[in-house]
Amino acid sequence: MDAEEIKALDEKYVVHTYARAPFVLERGEGVRLYDTTGKAYLDFVSGIAVNALGHGHPAVRQAIAEQMEKLMHVSNLYHTIPQARLAQMLVESCFADKVYFCNSGAESVEAAIKFARKWARTQGFAEKVEFIAFSGGFHGRTMGALALTPREHYQDPFRPLMPGAKIATFNDLASVEALMDEKTCAVIVEPLQGEGGVYPADPDFLKGLRALCDRNRSLLIFDEVQCGLGRTGTLWAHQFYGVTPDLMTVAKPLGGGLPIGATLMTQAVADCISPGDHGSTFAANPVICAAAQAVLKTISDPAFLEHVRWAGSYLSEGLSDLQAKYPGIREIRGRGLIWGLALDMPAAPVIQAGYELGILTLNAGPQVLRLLPPLVVQRAEIDEALEKLDGAFARATQR
Repeated sequence: MDAEEIKALDEKYVVHTYARAPFVLERGEGVRLYDTTGKAYLDFVSGIAVNALGHGHPAVRQAIAEQMEKLMHVSNLYHTIPQARLAQMLVESCFADKVYFCNSGAESVEAAIKFARKWARTQGFAEKVEFIAFSGGFHGRTMGALALTPREHYQDPFRPLMPGAKIATFNDLASVEALMDEKTCAVIVEPLQGEGGVYPADPDFLKGLRALCDRNRSLLIFDEVQCGLGRTGTLWAHQFYGVTPDLMTVAKPLGGGLPIGATLMTQAVADCISPGDHGSTFAANPVICAAAQAVLKTISDPAFLEHVRWAGSYLSEGLSDLQAKYPGIREIRGRGLIWGLALDMPAAPVIQAGYELGILTLNAGPQVLRLLPPLVVQRAEIDEALEKLDGAFARATQR
């Protein structure tokens, strides 16, 4: 089937919750994707930060192939080797004592909401049912997560949402103090906002949140679904700040392209959870857990993380050169290999021009161009990307 036939099928049978690019992708290799005509695209989207090791990474492919020969699914009624081993690796990589597995970032946030409320109830804080989230934050599109994602165009068609969500101003500690009270169960925040425009948290802001939560007997939740697992140059984004949460949500890159989410927590939170409080039929699928072990082992290597920091610095320097050439690039924000270019024009024409030149990028709001290359990207590929971005800005500003 050719691209037009595939798009016609999509138009006829698929619910249109996404506006798709005008081509059909067929295969991927390393940091490149290829459409049905054979055209190559440098992938600076990574499946929205999912393909951290690029496409077809040997360790991930081997892990999947070996586990598929053994066991593909049994449900959480039974113990499996891949789930137990992955849980150990995740816990030993961070602050956490226990992990709950699910299938997506939104599910990991929903679990964090439930676990936080259960914690409050078991501590005798029946009044603690509210959550504080932040302007520009994104935590998912399911009903609980959506209430913590302050976008009118996401929320309005689906009201009434989960009650008890308050929205403070990102990087403004005073706005949190004004909202926090005896009803505050938890505060949820991204250490680096992705969908909201690629905004890193200020160090004093995160430290202040930790102190406020401790003082108010509230939990602190870090959402690292997009910014976690090496994306910012440390294994977990919060490690850059030296601040630890009570719960952390993880998903996108963990499965190497397969769907998995995880909610990590301290023992104090885990002690409040009993069998039947939550669950998932598909969570901790053995094949995906095997793939996730390969991903986590690869990314957690200190030499790999050093490469991410180097590549991020090198890309940042090149983006600064672009900014000097194109005044329409107002600001460059990011860390590691997540960058946002704030523009004085819509990002869409730049993205479209990139398609024509063979590079995939995405937006983070109408006027922010977001770059999320695979963490395995090399110097030559960054140079190529910068050249293509130069051409894309030239075309977009001339139209």
